[in-house]
Amino acid sequence: MTTAATTATTAREWSPYGLTEDLEGRFGDPHDPALAFSFARLGALDRAETFPAEVCRQLDALGLPQWFVPARLGGELRSSEELLQIIRTLGRRDFTVALAHTKTYLGAVSVWVGGTPEQAARLAARVMDGAVVSLALTEQSHGSDLLAGELTAGRTPGGYRLDGEKWLINNATRADLVTVLARTDPAGGARGFSLFLVDKSQLAPGSWHPVPALPTHGVRGADISGIAFTGAEIPASALIGAEGAGLEIILKGFQITRTLCSAMTLGMAGQALGVAVAFAEQHELYGRRLADLPQAGRTLAEAYADLLAVEAVSLVATRGIHTLTGEQSAVSAVVKYLVPTVGDELIGGLRQVLGARAMLVADHAEGTFQKIERDHRIVGIFDGSTVVNLNYLINQFPVLVRGWRGGHTDPVGVAASARLDAPPPALDPDALTLYARSGCSVVQALPAAVDRIRAQEPDSAVAAQAGRLLVLAGELHDELAAHRPSARDVPERAFALARAYTQLYAASAALHLWLENPVGRWCDSGWLEAVLTRLLRQLSGEPDLDDVDGPALDRLLPTLRRQHREGLLFSLLHCELAEAAGRTAQEGS
Repeated sequence: MTTAATTATTAREWSPYGLTEDLEGRFGDPHDPALAFSFARLGALDRAETFPAEVCRQLDALGLPQWFVPARLGGELRSSEELLQIIRTLGRRDFTVALAHTKTYLGAVSVWVGGTPEQAARLAARVMDGAVVSLALTEQSHGSDLLAGELTAGRTPGGYRLDGEKWLINNATRADLVTVLARTDPAGGARGFSLFLVDKSQLAPGSWHPVPALPTHGVRGADISGIAFTGAEIPASALIGAEGAGLEIILKGFQITRTLCSAMTLGMAGQALGVAVAFAEQHELYGRRLADLPQAGRTLAEAYADLLAVEAVSLVATRGIHTLTGEQSAVSAVVKYLVPTVGDELIGGLRQVLGARAMLVADHAEGTFQKIERDHRIVGIFDGSTVVNLNYLINQFPVLVRGWRGGHTDPVGVAASARLDAPPPALDPDALTLYARSGCSVVQALPAAVDRIRAQEPDSAVAAQAGRLLVLAGELHDELAAHRPSARDVPERAFALARAYTQLYAASAALHLWLENPVGRWCDSGWLEAVLTRLLRQLSGEPDLDDVDGPALDRLLPTLRRQHREGLLFSLLHCELAEAAGRTAQEGS
């Protein structure tokens, strides 16, 4: 891994995965055990439950923390797409590293969203200088119920006094600064909590202590610990935003970070698929390579189609942070439920290809698959669990129905979120809202998208699929309209409808992505038919694929195998991984 500072991708012609290719070249081939950032070395650290300190130092030396700071504050971050690429690239190599290093953005985003210009400038300088920032929200007795938090911040003549404990916090012990959610009104409630940026070096000795890390099933080397305060005095300038605005700022920040969690799934699920494809290309059964057997080939193709579907969701939703900002409260909940859920199912499905090798800790592919399977399960938990995000979506059923029936869309914003020929505009944090008042334009623009598909490809399979999707969308919104909101005892049917809405979003995002980009951009021109085949089955509740629509999946298999053979990212788009250089060298020797 080179020690030179990473240069901004804006210095050269922009491309959707330009930063990914740049980072891959700098990180080196992860199959090279001589590198610190290799599957072999990181697998050994995981087995020893040891923090990947050397790799994190190398990432600091590369200048990666500059991408945790917005460009307006002197950093390199111009688009959430860049963070998406960074997290995906780190996650495919080792999720413990991704979690440990990018946590600083999660810890700092509340200041980027709700802090004063002076706070933001001070924190930006610290982060670019290498400071680690953590986010302390959860408590042992209350989990995701932030309104039940007991850690208090009482007023003092010079500021506030913190008392209480935060639990299961990533980087709580390693962090230099911690963003802490504290109760400032004894009565609690939505306006009873505030956020504070706490500099641990400025706390009086004895006023705080780390809570020891707990052993975890996945990310075994991560610093998942806690922090406890006892009369910890902090200045008034530590308050982020207004007193009582803590929950609002956190939820607005979550609209960004929940969306970016999709990159974690893309990185890990893509690498799990890589392990399975490599095995299927080498292993023989009944005198044939496993990849050539229909059942194994179909399993790989289905996993690939699902990966492409969530990549489409991730690309459109991440660009939507900038282009459809006011709708991100609903979209981020869609993404945070759907993408990790699909990732869990995708990884689990690949187990049947690998068989017993999926369980090996070190003797097959450096134990990468079993580590990914363990590590990925945490993605659906943090920044709000799958149930929390579905419930958040259920609460927005009324505006989603009104938006659909009223045909409310932002066609310019939808096109900009799906068009991959330029970076999105700069994010305006003030445009983030707690409620998507206009609904979800990506879904609500579906009728217009279907009309365009029918006009362009009237007799195609995709046109027929789009028409069917439109019918299912209307039926789903009728069911959403019939739901009666309830603060308690939310019926299971409501959760089922919310899950269906996330699948509808995925299909709509894929359709917009297809329409807004030239066919020549894609690695496989048949990807949309395959993705819609999977999503339509799920939306309609029909059984598994049959002989009629199964071939759409099978036609993807050659592209999957080619991308693996050439050392490319499993993706809709062409992107060379570090492995590509090694394979090119082998072919030339």
